[in-house]
Amino acid sequence: MSKERKETNFQITGMTCAACANRIEKGLNKLQGVNDATVNLALERATIEYNPSLISMQDIIKRVETLGYGIISEAENGTNRREKEIKKQQGKFIVSAILSFPLLWAMVSHFSFTSFIYLPKILMNPWVQLVFATPVQFIIGKQFYAGAYKALRNKSANMDVLVALGTSAAYYYSLYETLKTIGAHRQMVDLYFETSSILITLILLGKLFEAKAKGRSSEAIKKLMGLQAKTAIVIRDGMEKEIPLEEVVEGDMVIIKPGEKVPVDGEILEGQSSLDESMLTGESVPVDKTVGDSVIGATINKNGFLKVKATRVGRDSVLAQIIKVVEEAQGSKAPIQRLADQISSIFVPIVIGIAVVTFLIWLIWISPGEFANALEKLIAVLVIACPCALGLATPTSIMTGSGRAAEYGILFKGGEHLERTHKIDTVILDKTGTITKGLPELTDVIVYGNMDKKDFLSFIASAENKSEHPLAQAIVQGVKNKNIPLKEVQEFAAIPGYGVKAIVENKQVLIGTQRLMNNENIDVTQALADMESLELNGKTAMLVSIDGTYAGILAVADTIKETSTEAVCRLNELNLNVIMITGDNSRTAESIAKQVGIDHVIAEVLPEGKAEEVKKLQKEGRKVAMVGDGMNDAPALAVADIGIALGTGTDIAMEAADITLMKGDLNTIADAVLISKKMIRNIKQNLFWALAYNCIGIPIAAMGFLAPWIAGAAMAFSSVSVVLNALRLQRVKL
Repeated sequence: MSKERKETNFQITGMTCAACANRIEKGLNKLQGVNDATVNLALERATIEYNPSLISMQDIIKRVETLGYGIISEAENGTNRREKEIKKQQGKFIVSAILSFPLLWAMVSHFSFTSFIYLPKILMNPWVQLVFATPVQFIIGKQFYAGAYKALRNKSANMDVLVALGTSAAYYYSLYETLKTIGAHRQMVDLYFETSSILITLILLGKLFEAKAKGRSSEAIKKLMGLQAKTAIVIRDGMEKEIPLEEVVEGDMVIIKPGEKVPVDGEILEGQSSLDESMLTGESVPVDKTVGDSVIGATINKNGFLKVKATRVGRDSVLAQIIKVVEEAQGSKAPIQRLADQISSIFVPIVIGIAVVTFLIWLIWISPGEFANALEKLIAVLVIACPCALGLATPTSIMTGSGRAAEYGILFKGGEHLERTHKIDTVILDKTGTITKGLPELTDVIVYGNMDKKDFLSFIASAENKSEHPLAQAIVQGVKNKNIPLKEVQEFAAIPGYGVKAIVENKQVLIGTQRLMNNENIDVTQALADMESLELNGKTAMLVSIDGTYAGILAVADTIKETSTEAVCRLNELNLNVIMITGDNSRTAESIAKQVGIDHVIAEVLPEGKAEEVKKLQKEGRKVAMVGDGMNDAPALAVADIGIALGTGTDIAMEAADITLMKGDLNTIADAVLISKKMIRNIKQNLFWALAYNCIGIPIAAMGFLAPWIAGAAMAFSSVSVVLNALRLQRVKL
């Protein structure tokens, strides 16, 4: 049997509460060929992993439609659809409010303590009230009847069932009392038309606030999408042509003028410039680029003219991949949501049972024979008990939290990683490229004798300029940065394991180890103390001889990132056990660790051994986060409870990780932990208040202390308050 797997996402319309999402999820998971289906109520999106050889997309769509919901294609989805839906809800609310106002006026004015309020007598006529209430009940409220019918047809219940039952009970009882007035002398009767109309109006208002708030929670995606250029200038048939970004293909020659956004990922073929890459790295200082360097879409070309060959376009671009990661994180489910899902699946039937029992208790024992009074209590229980808040508690927090994290350059691959991050107690940091810059730099120059330091460096850089060794390149770059000119080289030879030998301006230059000097009979006794001191500080020291005489020492080191010490301090303040792991020798490793404030070092570890070290710590009961940037870190990143890759590292490392730090700044590790803690606290607050609201509200309604319209207002407020609480994460400062 084929094990082919494919993943798809699509928007679902018609969901009103957590019970709807659960029903769709269960219905899809029962289909043969569907490996996993998750439905996010806040995003109104389904994510489905399926085997296309066993089931087609048409079968999946048909199943969703059979359950009573609609599907929207990616082309139809977007901001415009949401805005249209909000406008439609606004229109319904305004009409409902206008028709309900006379009923509310009549209700408020007929109390003895509000008798001073003027009330037109006609508004107390039951037939007039019927005229106002009927359009609200059956035209404005049609969506609740449709939703309830679909739910009951599929042997389940949702919020629509509660609303339809509650408002129908009020409306039909009032209709019955109105019909009884035909031929009767009395016109003043106890009616509940205002209850059903005001309930529908308040629920629509709550839904409207909720829709607007949910729209705000996806601001991160909108901001990322807004970074993209809209058009690109390409060379086709020898002519420059401006085309929509979607039409650019891989291999196109793209012209980028000063001040323009880079439209695609590519390689510079002509020109040089400085590019603002702050959207990706967070660094405000522009980066110099020239022929052969890569550029990333959505960065800004500051001052030069560039011709770029497009290498990654559309969904393959770096920005598109970032957007994809954020969308997947926002659409995923955290384990903590399972509790809410389990409660929501049985919630509505239980509430209906409680409402019926409440009605019977009031009708038989508390106020015998007072049908209207008992009915009012039943309506209040049905209306106040809505599972919306429970269903929105987790996904809105994940949606907002992951979006806010993305703004700080922290990309969580899923809600489960957002949840797990706050549990880690141990952080393992790879040394090279993570704590350090990953590129050696010239750090120390000690000159012996009377030679001028600039002349000394010129001889050395000239000799090393012929070498391809990373240390040699670091020396040459360091000298070039000092604007020291190079000299003419007559001969050059690299001696593996020892160093280099060259003739520069007819003088012999030796650069390398003590063994090289000994082999050439150069006395370096006076340099040994300095050499040992440099190596104790984690630097690679190289001895220099010019024209047969010892001339000085150079030291090269993979320097520590400016932010590493501060980052380690922040991790310690969070009570996290910080460990450095490296393949370097113990002396160098201990030196680097001491400089950044790390006490525990695991040195001389082979690449395959890093994953084993992670497993050892996990066996001790620790929750481990592994932080790395290289290909050799990928196994350890995959094994760790949370794998964290630096966005400045390799694609393989980022693929294996659960979190990607786009800035390459270790401070964002602490930021990731903090935002995870804040998000979990936010989810717990939402779940607590959603559950507490129902646990408190239902008994109060059952005891008769809540009028149905107040219950409706409270129900609407509960959903809005949960979403607004989640939106506080948008203002998190790290």
